[in-house]
Amino acid sequence: MASTTLNNQSQTPTNSKARVLFASLVGTTIEFFDFYIYATAAVIIFPHLFFPASTDPTTATIQSLATFAIAFIARPIGAALFGHLGDRIGRKATLVAALLTMGISTVLIGLLPTYGQIGLAAPLLLALCRLGQGLGLGGEWSGAVLLATENAPKGKRAWYGMFPQLGAPLGFILATSSFLILGAVMSEQDFMTWGWRIPFISSALLVIVGLYIRLKLHETPAFQKVLDKQKEVNIPFKIVVTQHFPMLVLGTIAAICTFVVFYLTTVFALNWGTTHLGYARSEFLELQLIATLCFAAFIPLSAIFAEKFGRKATSIGVCIASALFGLVFSSMLESGSTLMVFLFLCTGLALMGMTYGPIGTVLSEIFPTSIRYTGSALTFNLAGIFGASFAPLIATKLATEYGLYAVGYYLTAASILSLLAFLMIRETKHDDVNNQI
Repeated sequence: MASTTLNNQSQTPTNSKARVLFASLVGTTIEFFDFYIYATAAVIIFPHLFFPASTDPTTATIQSLATFAIAFIARPIGAALFGHLGDRIGRKATLVAALLTMGISTVLIGLLPTYGQIGLAAPLLLALCRLGQGLGLGGEWSGAVLLATENAPKGKRAWYGMFPQLGAPLGFILATSSFLILGAVMSEQDFMTWGWRIPFISSALLVIVGLYIRLKLHETPAFQKVLDKQKEVNIPFKIVVTQHFPMLVLGTIAAICTFVVFYLTTVFALNWGTTHLGYARSEFLELQLIATLCFAAFIPLSAIFAEKFGRKATSIGVCIASALFGLVFSSMLESGSTLMVFLFLCTGLALMGMTYGPIGTVLSEIFPTSIRYTGSALTFNLAGIFGASFAPLIATKLATEYGLYAVGYYLTAASILSLLAFLMIRETKHDDVNNQI
């Protein structure tokens, strides 16, 4: 019996390091590309094409940003759905299903008729597709993080866990570049009429690449142990809520800062900069595109810090820095200096890289393997509701009624809230989490 077990274990297929890291990176790059092209379009395109022409520009933008928020409401539902599948049948199959859900929804957005063509049905269909995007992303992110961390060698979980996080800046760069290129090679009329559809439809090619890579993966070693010992949980959601509720709450609050700092620096800043600060769309997008390099550069740096000093200490330090950034938010953004606005974007996105890099590792390590997909997905996506879904909308209302300084205080408050949560979360750097079935 012992010999048979040993032979079975020795014959268990393993994933190569390069395939694991590339598969976790390419999937999240595609997912965030799809997500960010919607975020950009929600500010510069959808208010004009999918909402009544009689509506004033501010109201149209708020309605468009409301559809942007729908995906964040859907993400916890997707987290529960795909988390259940991921903790029951495995990480690989669930990752494929999540990618398909996201990809199909994105392509359909590029094919939708506008309000001028079918009336009220247009924004309703747009909201439905946005719902599909949210469901897919709700299951994608956590699966990609687990694919990386559950295949990581000892002492490398934070480093492996930051690879799927790199998909966020890469997806943002691809999304922003696509709109900049289209705006440069075609007239404004052509861009608004049909050119904006190209990024949405072309995402189908990226999805095909992602599916090809992921279908060649084997199950992660950590979850394979769960399968071998028949320790799958019947209803992972129930176990997370009833037995791990404190970690669910703390993990959710801890991740709020990550979302707030990002969406204030990108979606809100783009909207405010092009509507109130006098920047042309292409000019502000170029500034954001260059600043996103800071986002990408600071993610690996955060992983190095998380491996050396611990996930908790690194995250606490970044929360403090984000809280201080909120105090100078308004003075930098409305300084009237393009250089200062650029520094504002670089600072905000650098902080985003520092907080985003280790958050996947933190949220995956605080739950045992048998419910890790559901637990980490729920915490991250619940944080998306509180920290991101209405962040651009809330910030727009605050800035309009009280001034930009109120938006900065909003960021500071969110950072302090996450700081308090991290103070109560245990350090998991030295935990043997893959044997915590």
